[in-house]
Amino acid sequence: MFEKMNRLLFILAFIALFTSCKYEKLLKSHDYKLKYQKALEYYAEEDYIRADGLFEQLKPILKGSIQADTVFFYSAYCNFYQEDYLLGAHYFDEFRRTFGNSPFAEEAEFMSAYCTYKLSPRPTLDQSYSTKTISQIGLYLSKYPNSPRKDECMRIIEELRNKLVEKSYLSAKLYYNLSDYKAAVIALNNSLEQFPETKYREEIMFLILKASFLLAENSVAEKKIERYQATVDEYYTFTEEFPGSSYLKEAEKMFSDSRKILKN
Repeated sequence: MFEKMNRLLFILAFIALFTSCKYEKLLKSHDYKLKYQKALEYYAEEDYIRADGLFEQLKPILKGSIQADTVFFYSAYCNFYQEDYLLGAHYFDEFRRTFGNSPFAEEAEFMSAYCTYKLSPRPTLDQSYSTKTISQIGLYLSKYPNSPRKDECMRIIEELRNKLVEKSYLSAKLYYNLSDYKAAVIALNNSLEQFPETKYREEIMFLILKASFLLAENSVAEKKIERYQATVDEYYTFTEEFPGSSYLKEAEKMFSDSRKILKN
């Protein structure tokens, strides 16, 4: 059994070495027709590393030829399938700009946006790629309004908008958690203004009320009246929109304390 295993490993190693030598020889070859054929074969076999190695060599050779768009398009996909989304986005965008009349042009424009979408991180991190993707997909849909990818585009936009909403909420709430109540009030209001339909609306409005109250509590004497009055105003705004809120008991306590101080 041990001998059979060793023999098998030897055969596999030999095949790998032979294949590697064959590929190295192909890279050095000047038979570009063969390179093109083998690149497509490697691509079909999902050997994207070898396929792209050949496509990269063929790009300057076949530039301006009838095969040029195929080489550039498949090269971009090789990067996508290897999960190099940054390079994939670049190559698909380059393809879109270079081969505008190619039958692959629409797909390349979508894939450029899709690669950017794949770069979008979790909501706690910077959402530049999310914003960029939404913009790219918007341009794509304006150019191809009847695209069969329309439903997928709308799904991606909704997913990314939800990320932006969450990012805005978390960033604003961070000021509150750090006890920077003045900045919290500003950031929470900005979040509501930017995303008025946010699913965090009730919590954000309550945090604005609470941050206003805590800001008043911790203010110097000459600013207390003004800030307690702001707390009262926020209470009315909050309870008018959410009269049955689970935060109501705490909100009423802050309102009552603020009114007492204002009366005195």
